[in-house]
Amino acid sequence: MALTRVLVALAATLALASASGCADAPLDKTRVDLSFSWHGVIFEWPCLSTKNIYVSSGRYIPKNVISTRVQFAKDYVYVAMPRYRPGVPVTLARANLKTKACAPVFCPFPCWSLQEEGNCNALQNVVDIYIDINEILWVLDVGVVNTLEQPIRRCPPKVIGFCTKTGKVVKVIDLSSLVCSASRLQYIVADVAQDGFTYLYISDAATRSVIVYDVHRNRGFRVMLPKAVTDGCTSRDVLYLSLVRRNCGSTILYLSYLSSTRLFSIRTEYLRRGTPNGRLITVGNKPAKIVCLGTDGGSAVFFRYKGEGDIYMWNTNTCFKSDNFQLVQKGHGCRLSTHVAPGYKRLMWTLESNFHDYIQGTTGCVGASIKLQPIFKGCE
Repeated sequence: MALTRVLVALAATLALASASGCADAPLDKTRVDLSFSWHGVIFEWPCLSTKNIYVSSGRYIPKNVISTRVQFAKDYVYVAMPRYRPGVPVTLARANLKTKACAPVFCPFPCWSLQEEGNCNALQNVVDIYIDINEILWVLDVGVVNTLEQPIRRCPPKVIGFCTKTGKVVKVIDLSSLVCSASRLQYIVADVAQDGFTYLYISDAATRSVIVYDVHRNRGFRVMLPKAVTDGCTSRDVLYLSLVRRNCGSTILYLSYLSSTRLFSIRTEYLRRGTPNGRLITVGNKPAKIVCLGTDGGSAVFFRYKGEGDIYMWNTNTCFKSDNFQLVQKGHGCRLSTHVAPGYKRLMWTLESNFHDYIQGTTGCVGASIKLQPIFKGCE
């Protein structure tokens, strides 16, 4: 059903384009109406004096703030702002998209007190977020800050579940017993199974494993992946996770390292049993290094090739080969997508930035260039 909605939305926008013979003119107006652009981040501060204190003390350095991951609930967008460098006052925030402005104004979510660096009851460094079908926002906090400069372990890694309707904390999961000193946690997905129980899957790239956590039974374990997942890898760089839901209700986890030559999948029921051996399937060979961007909540996976801006959609009900990769948005400018997710106005959205410039420290004093916009397919 989710994939059908995406295809219908894309078809509708293309139908608008066909009336004028080209997608650019009508879609450009739609982009203007629904797109949001900003440099760094505009925060809603408690008062001006608080902002001045943060600036003077070095707790707020605008150029060091970047938005990398995005999720939606109702009219709100939630973004992760990892503490890659010092001066990031907020690591999880949200903005109301109905209040149209030149740039969204972000409020710390759920509040300022839960953004305090060094307070282990607060958020330290949010690297990924995921909203499940029950509208619970699952937040992966690695506990290490300043990861691009001098990493500092502030607190143990944890996952916090927030109710998006109330902003209240519904679950706190300490991951200390499920990681080791070499662990490097990167992505989280939440799966509400057919029995109504919620399971979390977290990629640990450095140890070639996936952490599986049963939220209702308060128990978790590590699943070591077969060595085959690192075939062709020059390093254990980025371990992407993409959760796909079939029409029958079953779920499949697709996974692959950035530098791996192949894409793999495993049925989540096997993961929950902790028995991946012999269950991991080779989906196919990748034509190039692929950056997995997200799914539509159904059977569609979105991705781009490393260093390229074009966004593709693959229907996982078809074979994994180039002929089945549909170009849904051509790259524009110097920004690259870091996340694609379903959301506001029932559209698919992409969060783009000049993240490569940010990594190199060349964004300038205004900070990274960010754009949040619906996915459209332009002229061929």
